[in-house]
Amino acid sequence: MSINPPAGPAPSPAGPPYPVPGPGPARAHVRRLRQDGRGTTTAVLTVTSQAVPRGRTDAGGSRLRLRALHVMGHGSARIARALGVREMTIRQIVGGDARTVSLKLRDAITELYDTWWDKRAPARTRFERAAATAARKRAIAGNWCAPAALDDDQLDIPGYRPRQGWKPATGTGVAPDISPPARRQRRNRR
Repeated sequence: MSINPPAGPAPSPAGPPYPVPGPGPARAHVRRLRQDGRGTTTAVLTVTSQAVPRGRTDAGGSRLRLRALHVMGHGSARIARALGVREMTIRQIVGGDARTVSLKLRDAITELYDTWWDKRAPARTRFERAAATAARKRAIAGNWCAPAALDDDQLDIPGYRPRQGWKPATGTGVAPDISPPARRQRRNRR
C-alpha cells in the first residue's frame, strides 16, 4: 500500500501560468512607428557600424595567427608592442587561456598577421636574435603550424585545426617594425 495518491492527469489551469500582456502596448508602438511613414526605414538606414555595440568573438583564429607568427620568430613582446597591448594579453591568447577576444583586437591581430605572415623577425642585435630564437623554440615545442600551412578561409571558424604541425619557415624577408597606435593622453583636470 502506498501513501502517495495514484498519478493521474493534472487539471489544466484556465489560462497560462504567467501573466500575458494584452495587444495594447505592441499596437501602440506599431502605430507610433507608422505615423511617420519613413520612420522605421530612416532609423534602420542611419545605423552605422560605430553605433552598434561590438562584442567578442572566438579566439581560435587569433591564436593560430599569433602562433604562426611565433614560428617566424615574432615573440609575444614584439607582437604586443606592434599592437599596442600588454604582452600578457598576447601570451594568454597564444597559450589558449583566452577563449574570446574583442573584435577590435581580432582585427588588429589579423592586420598584423597579414603584414608579417611571410616575414621573419629582425635579428639586428643579440637581444632581437635571442627573442626570435625563444619564439621559434616555443613554436617547436608546441608543434605550431607555419603561416603558409594555414587555410586563411577557415582560420576564423571555431574548431578549425591546421593539418600540419611545425615545419621550419624562413620567410621572404625581414618584417618591418610597426609602431603601436597612439594612445590618448589623460589630462589632469583641476
